[in-house]
Amino acid sequence: MSTGQIRATLFDTALGVCALAWHDGGVVRFALPGPDAERTRDRITRAYLGAEVVEAEPDGPITDAIAAVRAHLTGEVDDLRWIPVDLSAVPEFHRAVYAVTRAIDPGHTLSYGQVAGLAGAPGGAQAVGQAMGRNPVPLIIPCHRVLAADHALHGFSAPGGIDTKARLLELERTPGFGEPTLF
Repeated sequence: MSTGQIRATLFDTALGVCALAWHDGGVVRFALPGPDAERTRDRITRAYLGAEVVEAEPDGPITDAIAAVRAHLTGEVDDLRWIPVDLSAVPEFHRAVYAVTRAIDPGHTLSYGQVAGLAGAPGGAQAVGQAMGRNPVPLIIPCHRVLAADHALHGFSAPGGIDTKARLLELERTPGFGEPTLF
């Protein structure tokens, strides 16, 4: 696989500073806000497949992708499936898991076990969890929509952990998240 030049940019959102890295084939990395912009920059600009990652101004479809992410994080929900991603550097099983995950509509969830079954690996819930933890483009591939079988939030590798996962589900108006309770 030839990645060409890897470019990256940081951008402000309603949740904080996000970052995106891309090449001509699509987005290769996305970072949700970290504790500070400098740590987000460090995560997004580390070498990718041996290629140097350089900061650059986005243009074309990347500008559109950033606008959509910003809007999504204010509650203007978009499935973001139209954003081009390049997953050629990830293992085949992970690509299958990410394809299933990317098809989950905003406001809906699947369990790790359901994703495993749909990805052709019944009984592979733990392997799905490992793939989710290595997702290079969270939000665009919405790993936050994958939950434990009991609908509980267990682990989320993005900064902020399960609090970030719950916030994303709330923004997408997912039933059971962000709703007032009676008790």
